[in-house]
Amino acid sequence: MKIDLIRRTLLSSALTVASLGAALLPAAAQAQDSKPLEWVVGYAAGGGSDAVARTVAEAMGKTLGRSIVVSNKPGAATNIAADYVAKSKDFGHIMLTADFATLAANPSLFAKLPYDAERDFVPVGLLARFPMILVVNPALPVRSYKDFLAWARANPEALNYASAGPGSPHHLAGELLRERTGLKMQHVPYRGAAPAVQDLIGGRVPFALMDSASVQPHLLSGKLRGIGVASPARLKTMADIPTLAEQGLGGFEAYAWQGLVVPSGTPPETVAQLHRALQQALDSTMVKARFQTLALEALPGTPKQMADYARVERERWGRLIAANNIRLD
Repeated sequence: MKIDLIRRTLLSSALTVASLGAALLPAAAQAQDSKPLEWVVGYAAGGGSDAVARTVAEAMGKTLGRSIVVSNKPGAATNIAADYVAKSKDFGHIMLTADFATLAANPSLFAKLPYDAERDFVPVGLLARFPMILVVNPALPVRSYKDFLAWARANPEALNYASAGPGSPHHLAGELLRERTGLKMQHVPYRGAAPAVQDLIGGRVPFALMDSASVQPHLLSGKLRGIGVASPARLKTMADIPTLAEQGLGGFEAYAWQGLVVPSGTPPETVAQLHRALQQALDSTMVKARFQTLALEALPGTPKQMADYARVERERWGRLIAANNIRLD
């Protein structure tokens, strides 16, 4: 009987420990999930990329029940930010705005990258597409694409165009314009769209092809002037600006675009959770309203659709880069 009593006591103790362990595991998991998600952006604060990340992060954070902190790491055509995330082992707690430069342009612009655009990241989903707009400082006597060409040919020494950085969509859209027009344009790179726009407004550079998110408020206020949109149709929020195609530059399309990725090694269930939160965010009233004010096109879809889109863009812009021998190293 004494042996049976000991056995019952040991069994009871074991069950108690097991129950405590089962109770503690969810608490530990919950504590881990409460750690803030770091959303890394490869451009300076204040630009279009930053605005998109902060808007979507707010909506995703509500769905996930987690705090999302946006971390700006500008420079080197997003390579600094991409390398930082690619090498991170903090799976489930870090993600990256991987854009046109990161996934489409840089593999052709650089002989060697600190990351692999396909192998080092797992797509979560596309975020948005930013139509590019040819904009000028209002002091220029330019109100149409025809005016722009006339001014450019009369002032070849003044053809300096701003961009958000080497290899950015702003840069390559400018190179595409140079290729199509034969103008001897000089690239003036900045560390992000925000400082480039400030110098455009200040008259230190005369023109640029800038993304809609970065310039819309300044176009509406009159601090900048929109000459033409590099998309097939006019923007609903700025319908008075004609497309470049309407003005004789047929087939000229250029977009900045962004997607959300995580480092390879992130658990599939985490990727799926982030994907669901992203789709809910893109469908939310708050994000739709904010995107409309920035003249952005939301791009909901699957991770595979993002991977396919990036591959097509990589091939398209890779041809332009190779044809013009554009290198950043």
